[in-house]
Amino acid sequence: MNDLPAGATPKPSGPYELVCRQTYAEYRHSTRPRVVRVEGVAFGGDGPPTIIAGPCAVESREQTLAIARAVKTVGAQLLRGGAFKPRTSPYDFQGLGDEGLTILAEVRSEVGLPIVTEVLDPRDVERVGRVADCLQVGARSMQNFPLLREVGRFGLPVLLKRHWAATLTEWLCAAEYIAVEGNLDIILCERGIRTFSHDDYSRNTLDLNVIPAVRERSILPIVADPSHAAGIASMVPDAARAAIGSGADGLIVEVVADESQRCHALCDGPQGILPVELAAIIDDSRAWPRGQRSKLALK
Repeated sequence: MNDLPAGATPKPSGPYELVCRQTYAEYRHSTRPRVVRVEGVAFGGDGPPTIIAGPCAVESREQTLAIARAVKTVGAQLLRGGAFKPRTSPYDFQGLGDEGLTILAEVRSEVGLPIVTEVLDPRDVERVGRVADCLQVGARSMQNFPLLREVGRFGLPVLLKRHWAATLTEWLCAAEYIAVEGNLDIILCERGIRTFSHDDYSRNTLDLNVIPAVRERSILPIVADPSHAAGIASMVPDAARAAIGSGADGLIVEVVADESQRCHALCDGPQGILPVELAAIIDDSRAWPRGQRSKLALK
C-alpha cells in the first residue's frame, strides 16, 4: 500500500479529488504524471513508452510460454494474459481460471516478465493477486465498485480500463474508488469507445483526445490498448503509433506467436499481431522522447 503524495487537500472538494492534478502542488503546473512502478517497471517516467504484451487469453502453457519469450525478445517489459475472461456470451471461452494462473506463474518464473492479468470478482482478488504483479480491471468491470474498493485495499498496482461508453469523469471517478482505499498506483487504459464507426474496419474508436485530457485533469499515467480498439491485426500498428504520438505512457498489445495462433485462438485471435510487428512498434516508440510525443507528426 503506497502513501498519498504530500500536499493533498485534506477534505475532498470534487468527485475525484485524490487523482486530480489540481489537488497536488507538485503536479498543478505541469502535465507529467505520477510514476507508477510494477516490479521496477515505470509507467509515466521520462523514458520510452512502457510495453505490455502477450496473448488475449492463457490457453495453454506452450502457447503462453512461446508468446512470452517472443515479446520479451523484442523488448516488451510486462506480460499480459487472461486467466479469467469476461465474455459477451456465456457460451464463449471464459479462460482457464486457476489453471491459467498456475501457467502465468510458471511462465513468469521461466521468462522473468512481470504479469498483468484481469480479476473479475472481489472474492478473487487475493487468489489472482498472489500471481499478478498488476491487477487489471477490465472495461466491463470499470464501475464494479466493490471490486474497485477491493483491489484498492489489496495494494498491488491496478490497470484500470475505460468502459466503451464511459465519460472521462466517470472513468476518473472509478479510479477514485481505488484511491480512497489508499492505493494511488493506478494506470489508466484507453481501449476504445463505441461509436457509429463500428464496421468491418473498426471494432471501437480509439479516443486519442482523451490522452491529453487525462494529462490535464489527472496525475495518473495512461496507456492505450490498440488491439481492442482496432479489432483487426493490420490496424493495430498505426493505432499504437497514434496513441504514443498523442502522449500515451505505454501500450497493452495482444500478440500471437504465428499465423496459426491468430486463426485458432479461442479469444480475439484476429486482433493479435506478430512479434515482428510488435518489434517495429517498439523500435518507433523508443525514438519518441516524452516531450516530443504530442508534437509528433504521425506516420
